[in-house]
Amino acid sequence: MQCPKCGGDIPFYDIRPNCKHCGVNIWYFSQQTLLIRDAKRTELEAAAARMVIARIKAAFIGSKAAIARLVITVFSIAVLMLPFGSVKLTAPFYERTLSAGLIGVIKGAIDGSLMKIPEYLQSAMFSRYTKAFLLPEGVLAVLVVLAVVIFCVYLLSFLRLEKMTKVVRNASLIGAIIALLGQIAVLIMNFVTPQPETPAAEFHAGYGGFAVAAVWFALYFINRLMLKNGIEPTYRENDIKRRELLHKFRAGEIDLDSLPLPVMESEEEREERLKALAEALKAEEEGKEL
Repeated sequence: MQCPKCGGDIPFYDIRPNCKHCGVNIWYFSQQTLLIRDAKRTELEAAAARMVIARIKAAFIGSKAAIARLVITVFSIAVLMLPFGSVKLTAPFYERTLSAGLIGVIKGAIDGSLMKIPEYLQSAMFSRYTKAFLLPEGVLAVLVVLAVVIFCVYLLSFLRLEKMTKVVRNASLIGAIIALLGQIAVLIMNFVTPQPETPAAEFHAGYGGFAVAAVWFALYFINRLMLKNGIEPTYRENDIKRRELLHKFRAGEIDLDSLPLPVMESEEEREERLKALAEALKAEEEGKEL
């Protein structure tokens, strides 16, 4: 065993608390060294955590444009509830309405009618006219998948602020075009496809695609505006250097004992530290007086 301060050899049978060479209390000296190392590591890790929080703030609430993007992103999913079209099935003692919107899909999944669509298509109830219902259903399915992708990328946008924002911008533009063209195609099919004289299934075109296109175009432009203005998080002074030191420490390139305490300190941080120290000493003195 060696003394942690002077490095002198201490026999295993020497159980005295103090080093026979320099007289330091071995236990207290070791604890103080560990506490200093913990303080340095905490400073570096806190800087890395603050940088993550700063990126999250910049991505979601860092500006008016970011707040607007948050609202529009949530609304871009809610607007999918509006139907692109619907079909009403009518038979003796039976009536069912299938809607190509999120509400209709959820309702159809709950009551089981969504799973019966293949059976409906093979029955005499469906005609060439009512099979146009498959188009808005297909468009809605594509948009739902795209909306999930956009929302997931948006939630992770703080990891790569500009790159993720570009992905959301491009995906929202594609989705807006799909919704617009899909809704126009549904309206065209509604007008050019002849209706049977006594239909058992009546197809009705909706207008939800126009609303989806409008909201997603707005999402495209708000992301474009954010990229133009720049998405720069505000970091505390020296936090970038602290994070670099943390990476070097974790890679084994540097040792905490070689760093000062505090590792880095700005004038503002120094004033805060001295103020906190003064308040702690004052509280300690008041406690002794009591």
